[in-house]
Amino acid sequence: MNTSELATAFELGIDTRITLAAAGLLFLLALLLGVWKYEQIRTSPDATAHVYVDIAHRATLLYSFATLLLAVFTELSSWPTAVNLTADIVVLIFFVAAIAAYIVHGLLRDTTNQFHGQTGKIGTNVSMIALIIGEVGGFGVLFAGFIAGQF
Repeated sequence: MNTSELATAFELGIDTRITLAAAGLLFLLALLLGVWKYEQIRTSPDATAHVYVDIAHRATLLYSFATLLLAVFTELSSWPTAVNLTADIVVLIFFVAAIAAYIVHGLLRDTTNQFHGQTGKIGTNVSMIALIIGEVGGFGVLFAGFIAGQF
């Protein structure tokens, strides 16, 4: 099998390619956030970065690898491309929203606990329920597609 035949045999779906591109962008963002974190450590009297700069860096690293996992389940899912891509996008929206919140708190240095004083508030509860449904539900769709297609 030549290189062209091999590439055709392993061509990824557009849903998988988009999800892999998102994983790459998240990983690149994580590396850049690591530079920001290091700069804060380097210039801080106590050699630490703001807690939310640290959280943004670590969470983005984890989300980038989680997105790779989404891509694998997307590629192996038996659902239509539109279903898989929609599930991926829903999960990714919540990943990116969380990262954005961490970055904002890191820039503003306004808190060390974004939930302090927020628990029990309707907006916080609605946001967290939406996050839970979006992330768990989105992955659940992909995982169900994997199970349906592979077993």
